[in-house]
Amino acid sequence: MATIVGAIGTSHVPVLGKAIAQKLQQDPYFKPWFDGFTRVHEWLAETRPDVVVVFYNDHGLNFFLDAMPTFAIGAAEQYRNADEGWGIPTLDPFPGEPGLSWHIIDEVIRRDFDLCTCQEMLVDHAFTLPMKMLWPEGPVPRAVPIAINTVQYPLPSAARCYALGQAVGDAVRSWDEDARVLVLATGGLSHQLDGERAGFINKPFDLKFLDSLTDDPRWATRYSVEELVEHTGTQGVELLMWLAARATLGDTAHEVHRNYHIPISNTAAGLIALEPV
Repeated sequence: MATIVGAIGTSHVPVLGKAIAQKLQQDPYFKPWFDGFTRVHEWLAETRPDVVVVFYNDHGLNFFLDAMPTFAIGAAEQYRNADEGWGIPTLDPFPGEPGLSWHIIDEVIRRDFDLCTCQEMLVDHAFTLPMKMLWPEGPVPRAVPIAINTVQYPLPSAARCYALGQAVGDAVRSWDEDARVLVLATGGLSHQLDGERAGFINKPFDLKFLDSLTDDPRWATRYSVEELVEHTGTQGVELLMWLAARATLGDTAHEVHRNYHIPISNTAAGLIALEPV
């Protein structure tokens, strides 16, 4: 059976792609962020994941406002990047793991989740940037992308995303393959890109949320989507992906490492690595 070796949550701020492309990782503005990955790189070398399940949100590349599924999963042999994320060059296709994709689809639909199944899927910077930050020299593990709608109202509730993560975690552990699986969540933390609150950051809420991922993982599920937007900003609601990833680990988890840095392009940037207990 497959094993979930851990979960990672990380921001996918597009300007980080520019920093990578221009080799600005040690620039004083970006250094506190990229230095935060050193321990995670070491941990990934120790855990050696074969497959990564990626909870992310699409920004209008594969899905647009005229057709925005609440939950969508890729079941392709590979995933092409057609969005450079305002800085990072278009990357080579990412290898898929359709065997695990179809197993998750079967198991999760049995749990009454209605997934949009995509046998072709383009992935944007929400997927490519975290993969590049976690495996800067490659190669990357085979991937199963799962998109959660955090763009067009109505959004799924935090509790529903947590339940989805539980179902995905159970599905992964029941996959009849000897594989080491990492779960990755991308997006957040608090930020708002437009409107009267453009530039909004809520550090106390971010830190409480990071603490809760080990102390009280269902803490954020007590908030409605509207309340989460109020606390974190319009785009800060991307923490829904973090909740889904955390839920795959079960009730208890150990924090391996975290980093929190503000601001990166008027955004609160977070990183956390967790492993099941």
